[in-house]
Amino acid sequence: MSRDICVHTWPCSYYLEPEKQWVPGELSLTSLSLKFIADKTGKILVSFPLSSIIEIKKEASHFIFRSITILEKDHVKHWFSSLQPSRNAVFNIIEHFWRELLLCQPGATVQASSSPMTKGKELTGLMACSQKRLEDTAKVLHHQGEQFDNIMEGLDKIESDLDVADRLLTQLESPSWWPFSSKLWKTPSETKPAEGASASGSEALGKEGIVIKIPAVISQRTESHAKPGKLIVLVSGLEVRDSDSLLMHRFEREDVDDIKVRTPYEVSIRQRFIGKPDITYHLISAKMPEVIPILEVQFSKKIEFLEDALMLRSTRASSPAEKGCSTWHAAPGLMDRVRPREPSGSPGGQSQLQMSEPFISEEEAHELTQILRKLKSLALDTETELERQDEALDSITSSVDRATLGIDKHSRRMERLTLSEQPREELSTGRHSETL
Repeated sequence: MSRDICVHTWPCSYYLEPEKQWVPGELSLTSLSLKFIADKTGKILVSFPLSSIIEIKKEASHFIFRSITILEKDHVKHWFSSLQPSRNAVFNIIEHFWRELLLCQPGATVQASSSPMTKGKELTGLMACSQKRLEDTAKVLHHQGEQFDNIMEGLDKIESDLDVADRLLTQLESPSWWPFSSKLWKTPSETKPAEGASASGSEALGKEGIVIKIPAVISQRTESHAKPGKLIVLVSGLEVRDSDSLLMHRFEREDVDDIKVRTPYEVSIRQRFIGKPDITYHLISAKMPEVIPILEVQFSKKIEFLEDALMLRSTRASSPAEKGCSTWHAAPGLMDRVRPREPSGSPGGQSQLQMSEPFISEEEAHELTQILRKLKSLALDTETELERQDEALDSITSSVDRATLGIDKHSRRMERLTLSEQPREELSTGRHSETL
């Protein structure tokens, strides 16, 4: 899949130096380049890669018009003005993608030109990507298992509380002359340590880990107030922070109502409210493609891919997935190709064997073997955790049924006690009125 996907477009004006005039049009940003298309002619007046940019600045043309200037390596300066929705928002997004490209690929262009990508490197990168995705899935699955454990502890506490309620109701139902009624339930000194232990356990279980953290350009409600910040994906939710790492908003997993993937680099997260405005954050990041698969796992029923993102999803499903399937099926064949073949005996066969290069090298084969072993170990651990969670779900279901039956039973007993107390109160009231 090509990385050169459109990230955002803005209406603006570009200054043509030869004609000394401003031309209205549209500035288009992709993950690797910038280009300006004129409105009248529809022609691309300027196009250059982000890697060729030396400097991006905010300036004013003729001390009046607020502009953005971009300086290339050959000292060509481009002027863009009348930017909508605002100059600051456009500047923050372009600067973010430019900096991320410089940080992520310090020598990628030189390396790509000197050594082309081989099949072994492509296969190793695909396997490493699959390993990372499986590790992220395992983290989310582990947190889900912890939530099941917390639910089981809560159900155990409910059952213990129901036992206490049963003893208390039995004491109230027993006649006053029954000698063992005062010994049917625990004293406060016996229950306090258990409550303290459960509180300390809940505090220990409240600690959470970070799945991934990426820099992003954040805007809320309007795009004109976009500013740099961070998106942190936790095992229990999402955090949006500013450039100083101060918390702007925290979304718990159950608080997120919908996530809209507008482009491979733009995501909207919304939390709905009744009686007050919804909380919505728009995030644009060059590393968003790394986060979207994790969000698909955590919020599978709440995530929605819009039209531009659907092309990404279909492309990703048709290329990497098919490659992944073919990788697993073709792995033994690939390993066989690494081994040197015996010469066929004919001079022509020997010359062809000497001229042909191996499909993948021995080092790449060794690395692939290690990754496959890690993937097998992760898959076995995931299968074990899934089986444990299936058993936990069965146990939770039976515990919930028992708790529901116990609550209904105690509710009926309380109603009977309430009804039986009413005639006694009426009788005591009548006797009191007779004495008066």
